[in-house]
Amino acid sequence: MATRQQARMAVVSLLYAYDLGNGNTSEHSNEILEEKKIRNKQKDFALSLYEGVMEHIDECDKAIIAHLKDWDFERLGSIERATLRLAAYEILFTDLDAAVVINEAVEITKAFGTEQSPKFINGVLDAISKDK
Repeated sequence: MATRQQARMAVVSLLYAYDLGNGNTSEHSNEILEEKKIRNKQKDFALSLYEGVMEHIDECDKAIIAHLKDWDFERLGSIERATLRLAAYEILFTDLDAAVVINEAVEITKAFGTEQSPKFINGVLDAISKDK
């Protein structure tokens, strides 16, 4: 059985694909999650996160952009942008504890991002959570 962190990693993968221009990611999300062995409750969790981010992507992006210091949103790596979008959605639109969301995002970034990414992700998300 997949963990919530694995479900979040799958969502980041979906958002990454979307960011790279694969606009039909939503149509194939079930297949992608099945391929990653995200099933049952974790699949429902992952789909709710993905659909929530897509529904609120503009608000998430605005929150991220507002907290980027001397950095351009378009210059963010696709993995970092995907991770920030997911975590911003969770902080702004769910009842999950912001500290848990930030920790999960940092761990995902450690797996997928650059060496500097976790600190950057932590700073932006911390600022978003304090603004909430």
